[in-house]
Amino acid sequence: MSLDQDLYCESLKELFSLGRFGIKLGLETITAMLDAVGNPQERFRAVHIAGTNGKGSVAAGLASVLHRAGFRVGVYTSPHLVSINERFCVDGRPVTDGEVLESYLALKKTKGLDRSPTFFEYTTAMAFRMFAALGVDWAVVETGMGGRLDATNVIRPELSVITNISREHQFYLGGTVARIAAEKGGIIKEGVPVVTAARQKSVVAVLSRIGEERRAPLYLLGRDFSARRRRDGSFDYRGLGQRLTGVGKALPGAHQVTNAALVMAAAEILSKAGVNIPEEAVRAGLKSVRWLGRLSEVSRSPRIILDGAHNRDAMGRLAAHLDRSTPPARLIVVAGFLEDKPYARMMGELAARCRRIHLTSPSVDRAVSPERVLELCPVPGGKVRVAENVAEALSAALSEAGLNDTVLVTGSLYMVGEALVALRERGLWDGDFRLWDDMA
Repeated sequence: MSLDQDLYCESLKELFSLGRFGIKLGLETITAMLDAVGNPQERFRAVHIAGTNGKGSVAAGLASVLHRAGFRVGVYTSPHLVSINERFCVDGRPVTDGEVLESYLALKKTKGLDRSPTFFEYTTAMAFRMFAALGVDWAVVETGMGGRLDATNVIRPELSVITNISREHQFYLGGTVARIAAEKGGIIKEGVPVVTAARQKSVVAVLSRIGEERRAPLYLLGRDFSARRRRDGSFDYRGLGQRLTGVGKALPGAHQVTNAALVMAAAEILSKAGVNIPEEAVRAGLKSVRWLGRLSEVSRSPRIILDGAHNRDAMGRLAAHLDRSTPPARLIVVAGFLEDKPYARMMGELAARCRRIHLTSPSVDRAVSPERVLELCPVPGGKVRVAENVAEALSAALSEAGLNDTVLVTGSLYMVGEALVALRERGLWDGDFRLWDDMA
């Protein structure tokens, strides 16, 4: 059946309008929605991922490994960069417009809900319905916010992953890392193993307590498994029983060694539970994974890097990467921030590492104006130029860039998404959203 384009556009308009309901944490509505369509989340095995940073990289990496092991894999992540289809990937590719429409219309028929579903509740239910309909063996599911009351927390996973924890969404999750850990630790299920890269004593104490209460084995990076970088960019992995040397990774940045170690520990735990994941699948999966918008080089002539660093920890990792790879005299930055982020501090980190900043704001309600950023973080010497929008800022940066310069777009994933649209229009990006390179 051909796609009814008018119906599709109208349905997307309706779906995105649900954003006006804001964020409503709780599981009653999503449970009722899924029950109305036959509880599709019970028809596949799942891995559930929470954390502050690295969720998407770990999700894409583990899905790539599972695919290489011969499984059909769905991946649910958020937010999307350009198209809503990106949130729902099956075997490494976004689902079709027709599949999005069919799932939305089926869920739209749900009756008797106590309140209108939020946008995220709708997309979560759509993801599970599509994954079941498309016959995935495994779904790798990323939480949206927190964990305990996140709409994704209706699944019963085979494994839970908590990447790391720092302060974020404090209005909803709490003002301390311990309270945030309690919310994210809410994905831990009775008897289901947990793997984490969290290091803070208060966070580990909270996760350990929850694990003990729910008889869920907890595996810690640095205690139960570890990874050590090599000079050639590969790393050595010491796991729960497995030792692998010279493991290659496709995702750039030293912090991706930690994410890769989480993927390998997860694969090892699943293997011990009887899932057939050969060593070759682990190596090949990590070597071929992609995760767009995280230190992604989308063009070499000129060199353009996109990184959605949007909080203090992510900006710190980006800064560390820049210190190792790009001289300030060769770096031109296109930046914009959201008002609920530590934008003054992030602006300072960038200003210390570049020749010029083209400052703008993404086209979302939560964006902070360039004038407000400069008010809190003044940058002297004509180093900053203000642009009306992302496309204008990117155009100015590209016009200024020399053959040996790098243009970096950062500050928010919304910045990355708008930059991708502008780059596609200029013929500098091919529109490829695959999560991994195809197998030979």
